[in-house]
Amino acid sequence: MSTKNTATLLITCPDQKGIVAGIADFLYQHSANILHADQHQDAENNLFLMRVEWDLTGAALNNENFADKFSPLAKRFDMQWQLKLSQKRPQVAIMVSQYDHCLADLLHRYQSGELACDIALIISNHLDCQRLAEFYGVPFHHIVVNKENKAQAEAEQFKLFDAYNIDLIVLARYMQILSPAFVERYPQRIINIHHSFLPAFIGARPYHRAFERGVKLIGATSHYVTEVLDEGPIIEQDIVRISHRDQVEDLIQKGRDLERIVLSRAVRWHIENRILLYANKTVIFD
Repeated sequence: MSTKNTATLLITCPDQKGIVAGIADFLYQHSANILHADQHQDAENNLFLMRVEWDLTGAALNNENFADKFSPLAKRFDMQWQLKLSQKRPQVAIMVSQYDHCLADLLHRYQSGELACDIALIISNHLDCQRLAEFYGVPFHHIVVNKENKAQAEAEQFKLFDAYNIDLIVLARYMQILSPAFVERYPQRIINIHHSFLPAFIGARPYHRAFERGVKLIGATSHYVTEVLDEGPIIEQDIVRISHRDQVEDLIQKGRDLERIVLSRAVRWHIENRILLYANKTVIFD
């Protein structure tokens, strides 16, 4: 369990004077010690976005009374807000097919304490990763998916997510397209890793298409899943340089290293409540 006892407030509202002062004064009046505060203004959309984290020890605020106390200030500035508590560890489900490199990386970071969450279960449409799940002591569920049983398979997955009270679903190279009903059920709660520097090479076999195109850089992209394939809000990206000497197999090997890093960053930032979404974009707070 996390040793921190903090609360994090995420805010989106129309930009105007006095917002930061109002929030700081509100927390001061309720004996809250601010640990971190970061903000962003989007002039084009006239939006103000903020993340503020404070120590709950000695504060006259808690999960039960915060909404009532904060409501007048939120109404004054027309805020949309979320309150997250460090003591409530997110319950995470990982979905994977046959490639295990991203799964292995997440499980290692989880076991070492780098990810402040609980990986509650792993779901796969293949059996290749079962032994890895067993090694880390995470429940593994094999659910076959094909064109004929897709709706039934997703219904089984929904039951598992409900049973484990899942907060976040991570697609760690899960090579299936989710149905619109699946995506609609978990908005802004599904993170995917795509083995390309989006928006280039959307869809399948991006390394092969990059090789055929003769690119000099390849990348990986983590993003939230939406109904439009590979076009959800981007969380993190990274690249590596390649040369004419690299074959498809070299691109795949170099790309796997990127995929691990890019996906783990996205998952960590999400569970640490560092991401705000708007206009199909993300703001990542320090």
